[in-house]
Amino acid sequence: MEIGEETGAGGVDSETAQAGYDWKTSTEARLGEDKHGRERPLHTSFVKLTIAWIGKTKSPAIQSLTDEYLKRLRQYAEVEGVAVKDGPALLKLCGRDGRSTRRWLVLLDSRGKQLSSEGLADFIREHQVHNPVPLLFAIGAADGFSEDFCRQADFVLSIGKMTLAHELARVVLLEQVYRAFTILKGHPYHLGH
Repeated sequence: MEIGEETGAGGVDSETAQAGYDWKTSTEARLGEDKHGRERPLHTSFVKLTIAWIGKTKSPAIQSLTDEYLKRLRQYAEVEGVAVKDGPALLKLCGRDGRSTRRWLVLLDSRGKQLSSEGLADFIREHQVHNPVPLLFAIGAADGFSEDFCRQADFVLSIGKMTLAHELARVVLLEQVYRAFTILKGHPYHLGH
């Protein structure tokens, strides 16, 4: 599926439809439209979220999974996926140059803090409630981020002690961010864990 392609069941992914979850009647998810005319849940504070990675995607399978999870996340957040050239371009995207919109930078790095899926959901909820600055989750290149670079982040997150290929780490992050939003909204996706 391509980004922006409509799903079956009125804009709800097939997994959600099969689970019998009805977005149209959920009290938490009255629908509105985003700037592209796609339906999305209305919230008092809609999270702005960017997932950024350094370098071009080499694997079509990784790109397909990236697109799928970005599409799923659009039910819950104003989200974009962005490939950047290098670390300085990432910092510029975060507004560290003082010229662009400031974003709250969360770097993925094995030296960071590990959170459970529920802990990540709490982290996103707390940020949404207390901080109007958009969130930016960033995955480094194959060699990761230097310690100096990590010190420039607002938060350093680890998805585990095992080493993952950076493109695979992106997919794991996207799935966990999606899972976090389903936890926050009481969606049955997380119940099958």
